[in-house]
Amino acid sequence: MQRRVVITGLGMVSPLGIGNEENWKGLIEGRSGIGPITRFDASDYPCRIAGELKGFNPEDWVPRKDVKKMDLFILYGMAASEIALRDAAYQVSPAEAERVGVYIGSGIGGLPSIERQHAALLREGPRRVSPFFIVGLIVNMASGQVSIRHGARGPNQAACTACATGTHAIGDAFEIIKRNDADVMIAGGCEGVITPLCVGGFGAMRALSTRNDDPQGASRPFDRERDGFVIGEGAGIVILEELGHAVRRGARIYAEVAGYGVSGDAFHVSAPPEDGDGPMRVMRRAVEDAGIDPSAIDYVNAHGTSTPQGDVVETRAIKAVFGERAGKVAVSSTKSMTGHLLGGAGGLETAIVALAVHRGMVPPTINYTTPDPDCDLDYVPNEARAVKIRYALNNSFGFGGTNAALVLKEYEE
Repeated sequence: MQRRVVITGLGMVSPLGIGNEENWKGLIEGRSGIGPITRFDASDYPCRIAGELKGFNPEDWVPRKDVKKMDLFILYGMAASEIALRDAAYQVSPAEAERVGVYIGSGIGGLPSIERQHAALLREGPRRVSPFFIVGLIVNMASGQVSIRHGARGPNQAACTACATGTHAIGDAFEIIKRNDADVMIAGGCEGVITPLCVGGFGAMRALSTRNDDPQGASRPFDRERDGFVIGEGAGIVILEELGHAVRRGARIYAEVAGYGVSGDAFHVSAPPEDGDGPMRVMRRAVEDAGIDPSAIDYVNAHGTSTPQGDVVETRAIKAVFGERAGKVAVSSTKSMTGHLLGGAGGLETAIVALAVHRGMVPPTINYTTPDPDCDLDYVPNEARAVKIRYALNNSFGFGGTNAALVLKEYEE
């Protein structure tokens, strides 16, 4: 019999707040976490807005002596993992340690450390480079530090697939449990790169919104007036468990992971194929892996970044998958409120979908005011909606043409 995998804990850290209830409240209220950039002087930048995480104190999550050893993305991953484990009411015991793994990714990793240490090198020479520089910035260190902190001695891996990172990490962790290499996985994604170089780089690509006079209205997926994405930061972590393990310890189950799909566009480093082929195939693969027909899907958490081309392509892909029923499926982009967490997006959005399934409520796509004739689905505009969700689909698409999708289902004994 195939091993079933369920989600028993959630950890959300985003521009909407620190913790699950604060994030969920912001989502259901349709609150934007976007504002002016305060991390550096952005006055000369085309884009001067971002989804910054306010009020984050690393020492709430990591001993003071260790903070300087970790880049911001690691600290966010540590915080979200702690929240998720507490939410799951689970502690790694020595008896189970080898059956508990960690799979946390980041799309960019320790760019803040790179910028700081490079400046120190140029200013004062190699003796001023921190001995913690390398171990504080490499992508797998979020998984490594979480593993060390909680004594998880099972599989210890990381994904780095741009904006699909978090979803790939959770999907791969799901497969690890299915094939009996672990019973519990701490999985998701984290990112913290609101820096001069990163904002400058995405700005040079003309990928970012320049709606600087209206930060809270800048991220507007599927709206005709969208002009680019808004960078965000934070982390999303889920606790995955083999069903029997969860039931034996009396765990609360948010949802079951039913299917996972991956695909590649083989098209362009940053643009999706106009016909939506890669996104279409990844959704179909996830649905097929779940053993269901697309008609069973009640909600799609869209990748929905608010870019002119990306939102049209995703709409086309959804239509190709769902056919005549496409217009009846609730589709929303929570990036309208959180901004785009890059490698952290898939982790955060999987946690959001799990809560949506568990609570029967779909978060809205805010700032949807002007319909686009090329984006003509039900995007749950501006107000949350009560929906009985049996199956939900979460989409993540990344630079390089890498795609991931997960199907979550309502848990049934």
